[in-house]
Amino acid sequence: MSARVTMIVPGRDIAAFAPAAIASLQAQSEQRWRAILIDDGSTDDTGAVFADAAAADRRFEVLHHHEARGLGAARNIGLERVDTPFVGFLDADDELTPHAIERWLRTLDESGSDFVAAAYVRSRLIDGVYRPGRVQPWVSDATNPRRLGMTLADHPAASANIVAWSKLSRTPLWDDLRFPENVAYEDQVVAQRMYTEARAFDVIPDVAVHWRLRADGTSITQGKSQLPVLHDYLAALLGGIDVLTAARQSEAVRTRIALIRAMDLPPLQRIAAQHPDPAYRAALEAFQTALRALPEYDAARPDSTLAAALAW
Repeated sequence: MSARVTMIVPGRDIAAFAPAAIASLQAQSEQRWRAILIDDGSTDDTGAVFADAAAADRRFEVLHHHEARGLGAARNIGLERVDTPFVGFLDADDELTPHAIERWLRTLDESGSDFVAAAYVRSRLIDGVYRPGRVQPWVSDATNPRRLGMTLADHPAASANIVAWSKLSRTPLWDDLRFPENVAYEDQVVAQRMYTEARAFDVIPDVAVHWRLRADGTSITQGKSQLPVLHDYLAALLGGIDVLTAARQSEAVRTRIALIRAMDLPPLQRIAAQHPDPAYRAALEAFQTALRALPEYDAARPDSTLAAALAW
């Protein structure tokens, strides 16, 4: 049985979570996949967990980096080794839902589109167990209802689904597309390029991934109080808008600004108000100035219901 899908699975120091990610691949209802496990300079037993998986299941291939190169570089190295018609991504501390690959593939087989984007949910530690929450409103707006053969002009709200691991692509889409390296939030600009460069894309409301928010706070998305992380985050937000602007997708730009104002800015403003380094506030203020200068800003009124929804 030849593989149709390559899943690129990078991870660093996630030995406690990698077995669940690996098991979620093995539990797929669609079994025509292979996976490239990339140990990105781990100092714990991640490499051993990956090696054990490959020894027990020939569908897994393992690459080891002696020093951490970052998520973008790890994914790019994986992309060079893809030899299947389709490619997807899974961070090694997250989990696929059992029918994720099947539903991605079935959708693309039906539509002929370049990629499909699915819904996802956060997974948080509750009573000692990581439990998935509900689909957040901006994810639902991007993926529900099911739509095939879309462009951003048809469905600008799709631009809110910016994570790499919610999507399955036809491999040729990546011929001239790679992730930025040595920065955090490397998938935001890439996602907007996918939307603007694809001939067509699909969206489906099926939850494909449980995105783990680690209880120890070590997830990248939980480090926004750190100034270098903030710089990467704000650069990624503006970089994604630049991609949409260059593609003349003004409605998608308006949608992104409205979402940033409702979802991204309030928690950053709360951090800035108490942050000991004035450079943090200065960086955030410069970002807000750049945002206000965009022609779409005044029309990009934030949805007041989103902030409340972020509580879970």
